Amino acid sequence: MTYATVADRDAIQDEMPWDARSLPITTYQMLSETAGKFGTRNATTFRLLSDPNAKCETLSWDDLRDKTSQAANMFRSLGVGEDDVVAYLLPNATETILTYLGGQVAGIVNPINPLLDAEQISAILRETNAKVLVTLKAFPKTDVAQKAAEAVRFAPNVKHVLEVDLHRYLTGIKKLIVPLIRPKNPTNHDAKVLDFNAELARHPTTLTFEDSKQDRVAAYFHTGGTTGMPKVVQHRYSGIIYNAWLGDRLLFKETDVQMCPLPLFHVFATIVSLGASLGSGCEIVFPTPQGYRGDGVFDNFWKLVEKHKATFMITVPTAMSALMQRKVDADISSLRLAFCGSAPLPLELYKRFEAAAGVTICEGYGLTEATCLVSINPPEGEKRIGSIGMPFPYTDVRIVSVATGKNCAPDEIGEICISNPGVYGGKTYTEPDKNVDLFYPGSISDAQYLRTGDLGRMDPDGYLWITGRAKDLIIRGGHNIDPAEIEEALAGHDAVAFAGAIGQPDAHSGEVPCAYVELVAGAEITPDELRDYAKDHIHERAAHPKHLEILDELPKTAVGKIFKPDLRKRAITRVYNSALSDIGAEVQSVTEDKKRGLVAHIVKTGDASEQDIGKALNDYTIPWQLAE
Repeated sequence: MTYATVADRDAIQDEMPWDARSLPITTYQMLSETAGKFGTRNATTFRLLSDPNAKCETLSWDDLRDKTSQAANMFRSLGVGEDDVVAYLLPNATETILTYLGGQVAGIVNPINPLLDAEQISAILRETNAKVLVTLKAFPKTDVAQKAAEAVRFAPNVKHVLEVDLHRYLTGIKKLIVPLIRPKNPTNHDAKVLDFNAELARHPTTLTFEDSKQDRVAAYFHTGGTTGMPKVVQHRYSGIIYNAWLGDRLLFKETDVQMCPLPLFHVFATIVSLGASLGSGCEIVFPTPQGYRGDGVFDNFWKLVEKHKATFMITVPTAMSALMQRKVDADISSLRLAFCGSAPLPLELYKRFEAAAGVTICEGYGLTEATCLVSINPPEGEKRIGSIGMPFPYTDVRIVSVATGKNCAPDEIGEICISNPGVYGGKTYTEPDKNVDLFYPGSISDAQYLRTGDLGRMDPDGYLWITGRAKDLIIRGGHNIDPAEIEEALAGHDAVAFAGAIGQPDAHSGEVPCAYVELVAGAEITPDELRDYAKDHIHERAAHPKHLEILDELPKTAVGKIFKPDLRKRAITRVYNSALSDIGAEVQSVTEDKKRGLVAHIVKTGDASEQDIGKALNDYTIPWQLAE
């Protein structure tokens, strides 16, 4: 059946209750069933280089099942049981896929962002009590091995480090040169170091232990990553299977090919994209270890689509923006859909992309805390630009008033609260204290409704719209940044009395960090000096303030809390005025609209046309309108 309307969604739900569906219980069972159907078809492809003519490594479904079995056996031989953790700190590679799958068959897999610093990586390893870490062997132009060694030094629970050597993917002169320039492998810890592929080869291609018989926690994913200790989310098999089932039922066939240049430490690439392949049997292609960040990926992207005859591309707004700066220089007639998520998509970028690539964009919504998928603009139905679409089958979304705690009427803004098979009621985070007040406190039904922290509305036709955030979070190009670290870093300076960090609009990344500071009486310091101080005291580059401004006094509530809506309005006004400075227009005011959230009201000061204003502002996600 097609998936185009709310009626189509409801018809799927009406077929039977979710629990009545005959679905695999575990990831290994799903992989085995898919391999049984499509054994010799391509499953995964990894490319070390973006050159379409360069060598790539492809596994069939039979290969993937066998090698996943070997990986799971290897982890079990290192003492990993169902409640033990296999962490990995890796760029994209075939070994990353095998670790992700084999880790959750043997125990609990814990992907970690390689862009974090060693202190944060170590904190995650300690929080999850990981027994095994899979990471890179020292390799030119990457410091992953060095960070991993430093992290393990302060995480004595890690007993084994398995190293992946990217050298095996090289050909020609590079294969000869790399051993000569390879950095020295760090060994400043007590864990036993083993070669991943050498160990893998020692184990049989069928499981040597019994697969899990019931649902359990199979993965830990960290969120944020810019505070001292990112929160760790627990994912059960049932949530992972649900996401895979959605990909199979609604989107993919075994003849499809996904182009996925997203990192395999994130739920979008693993739970959603790789999961959809596991459920449907379609091939998934991972170009370069760094994905979209890899050398030449944007320049060669359309050629890679042609090379692999990709039918579906996985993307984010920042990548779409970069692709629009390159000509479509290949035959991409195979490409049917682009699935975009992780951050709001500007209207103008949406239009430009569809016009240039001739590809329909399906914008969707998900979050790590819900094992990801929540809603999508229907592939075969109406796409409401700016909306995040209709909730998926078996996902119930309630909009709850922040003020009253009651359900909102259509088009009334409230907090988005969700219940679906991916929500682990009461146990979303590994730390119990972080689950307090995370769920809707009322008794809508027996289900647990996760409070997403996003503000939004449901229109009368069942489409979901995000209008802002109830939780204090900055999303830079899909990367979550907790403003608390920025504020705490600035507050550590003797001259600072108060600091407030928000996300300011950005045409490329959606938003970037911005900080406002109030000084102690009599203090003298410049914004540049404070910005330098912040850079020295904030762990991650993505969280460094793009703009820092000193105010005589920060806006505050009656109880003395910094009132961030006023700071956001100030930032929108400044950014939009800068964009409008050369065309004869400016921001008159920024107000809160009950349907759209914050809206900038623009007044003409010269000869600017409405088209001129749109050209200047439509790459931003904050809506605007001409002042009356």
